[in-house]
Amino acid sequence: MNSGQPSLYWEDGAIVTVDQRVLPHTHRQLRLRTVDETIEAITTLAVRGAPAIGLAGALGVALSAHHHRRPDGTLDQAAVRADARRLAAARPTAVNLEWAVHRVLARLGEGRQAVLDEGLAMLCEDAEVNGAMVRRAADLLDDLLPDRPLRLLTHCNTGRLATTAVGTALGVILELAARGRVAEVLVDETRPLLQGARLTAWELREAGVPHRVCVDSAAAAAIATGLVDCVLVGADRIAVNGDVANKIGTYGLAVAADRSQVPFLVIAPESTRDPALPTGAGITIEERAAAEVTEFAGTPVAPAGTAVFNPAFDVTPGELIAAIVSESRVHRPREAAAPPPGADLPDDGQLAAEVAAMSRVLYERDWMPGTSGNISVRSATDPKTALITASGRDKGDLTARDLVAVHAETADPLASDGPRPSAETAVHAAVYRTTDARAVIHVHAPYATAVAGRWARETAAPGTGPAPLPLRAFELLKGLGLADPAATHVPVFPNHADVGRIATEVAHHLQDRPETPPALLIADHGITVWGRDLAQARNRLECLEAICRLVLLDDGNWPARPVPTPEGNPA
Repeated sequence: MNSGQPSLYWEDGAIVTVDQRVLPHTHRQLRLRTVDETIEAITTLAVRGAPAIGLAGALGVALSAHHHRRPDGTLDQAAVRADARRLAAARPTAVNLEWAVHRVLARLGEGRQAVLDEGLAMLCEDAEVNGAMVRRAADLLDDLLPDRPLRLLTHCNTGRLATTAVGTALGVILELAARGRVAEVLVDETRPLLQGARLTAWELREAGVPHRVCVDSAAAAAIATGLVDCVLVGADRIAVNGDVANKIGTYGLAVAADRSQVPFLVIAPESTRDPALPTGAGITIEERAAAEVTEFAGTPVAPAGTAVFNPAFDVTPGELIAAIVSESRVHRPREAAAPPPGADLPDDGQLAAEVAAMSRVLYERDWMPGTSGNISVRSATDPKTALITASGRDKGDLTARDLVAVHAETADPLASDGPRPSAETAVHAAVYRTTDARAVIHVHAPYATAVAGRWARETAAPGTGPAPLPLRAFELLKGLGLADPAATHVPVFPNHADVGRIATEVAHHLQDRPETPPALLIADHGITVWGRDLAQARNRLECLEAICRLVLLDDGNWPARPVPTPEGNPA
């Protein structure tokens, strides 16, 4: 395989790939012409590496679309979707597989050629994504560890064999080598199937980079005795809080690196992130066949019938990871797990980390784009103090250190230096001083924002204060914790440039109407909800955004004119 040839591509109605099971002794190409052959290649590790698995799955859907023709020539979409489910389940830990299959399936209604075109576009994107990613990571290491050739340790195989071109962690090593920055690479053997010894060592030899194979159980000792300047690994799935699933043995490396204060970096594309997964606790860990451990090259090495624990992956907590580098950003989960300055107590540190993690979740959903939106929570030990996200911070990279301590009911910062609190802190304070809320979330969720703007334009006269939006007969109203979930009126406040004016109107409204729901809308400016904790506030946010979506989808359900409120006033 020459340096310009991809390790996986489409040719004449087949997926062509390198059979990684027989390297380094034999270089053999596979031509996968059916879904069953593709699934077998993935499960037997002929195709492996999260990005490459995903691309194989996407092209496997294209194969299915090619083969499933009805007698009249039309595409049998049900059969293709059934094959897609089998492909997505072939290896459960790597999120790229499910992501890629779903991406091409989105084109199924356009026909089989559209499915193939999407898969081919993903092949092209892979090289571009990897190139951007490795340059970003190499630049980061130039800053972290300047002015000397580096001794690097890597685990598993993360080069062109694991993607289609360039690679992830191994791609960074090759980029550093091209810059003259590599003294030596220690290559962990890596189970299952010795993917480091067989594949990574082969790629490094092909590239002419100095390396030694490292016994897996010796890697921690190598780090502890000063043989390693940095550990570089890939990832198969990344949770929102920065927990990472990667090849078994990664967690031990991270612990050893943390103990020795050696930078531990994860290099993975954005497609490896799972925005629906708050922490690594929810990652399914694949277990492989016992024979991979009890036999060597077909020869038994353990007593017959020996039980085996053979997980293919483990989960490394984000707090052990110095940086996760993708094609678009550098995420520092270790910093995200640290408490903000001034929050010395563990409880407040944990709250700050939860706020940061939730911000990143809502960012992934496009509810807190860029620096917009804010989240706050009362201190665990001092209810007069609140922690709120700082002004101007990108919510996709927010850490626990990006929170500011303020007086919960006045919004005054408690420190004269450091980051400034969000502009909407005054609105949060209005909620805290008039309710029993312990957490407040303000986001620009699209449906609620659209409903608020439309309702304000249709009903509110300038200067008249909030215009209550009537909502009734929605099952999701139960999620707001109302005394009567059959109906409610959510206030829609005018949007003023002076945020303090909005906060004053919010405080007056909540004081005058203690029965009001735990949510409000601001015209063209999003949704604010609150609750006894972050989880309850988020649940209420989800319910109200879903209701607003239903309102917009069913235009006949849109309130056409003001209706009486329970107090008898027009709403």
